[in-house]
Amino acid sequence: MFPRERAVVAPGAVHVPGWLGTELRRRLVDSCRAWGRGPVPFRQTALPGGGVMSVRTVCLGWHWQPYRYSRTADDVNGARVAAFPRWLVALGRRALEEAYGEDSGAGGYTPDTALINFYDADARMGMHRDREERSTAPVVSLSIGDPCVFRFGNTGTRGRPWTDVELRSGDLFVFGGPSRFAYHGVPRVLAGTGDPAAGLASGRLNITLRETGLTDPGTG
Repeated sequence: MFPRERAVVAPGAVHVPGWLGTELRRRLVDSCRAWGRGPVPFRQTALPGGGVMSVRTVCLGWHWQPYRYSRTADDVNGARVAAFPRWLVALGRRALEEAYGEDSGAGGYTPDTALINFYDADARMGMHRDREERSTAPVVSLSIGDPCVFRFGNTGTRGRPWTDVELRSGDLFVFGGPSRFAYHGVPRVLAGTGDPAAGLASGRLNITLRETGLTDPGTG
């Protein structure tokens, strides 16, 4: 197989294939399992229009629900979400430097929430923007398990133009700057491989690290 090359998909949007090594992928899978056991478990998020998201989600630091953040999971069990670990802050800074280089300002990047989505073979994610954060710092996205088609669009509309990128286990995708509020989604999971080396037999884990810019508990 030919090696995949890093790519600038759009200004500020960078795909780095195979960035996560086996040991780190395994640590993330084990950690996601632990976080998924509580205090707030994985859940399928109910949408205001009555639909239910097909992915299962658990959050760290701040709890996301449409379309706000809070410290407690009031739509699940009312518990305070698990704390955001310092080692994920360090990982986010390394990811930013990898994507943007030494002038990235990665040393000041301080993500305080993670949204962890688990996709089974039938799960999808519609085109959306990550815009509940008050910070405009980049989003760091880490993929483990089954590959997927990741659709990265534009900042003005859910429609074209967009670029489809195949994200595989271990891939890093960072979007910030002019692309921070671009629409993006996952129209298809390429099920069947998982990542046995990382302890994930099937499905896809996507971990996004973000700065919320929030300080007061319960605000959104």
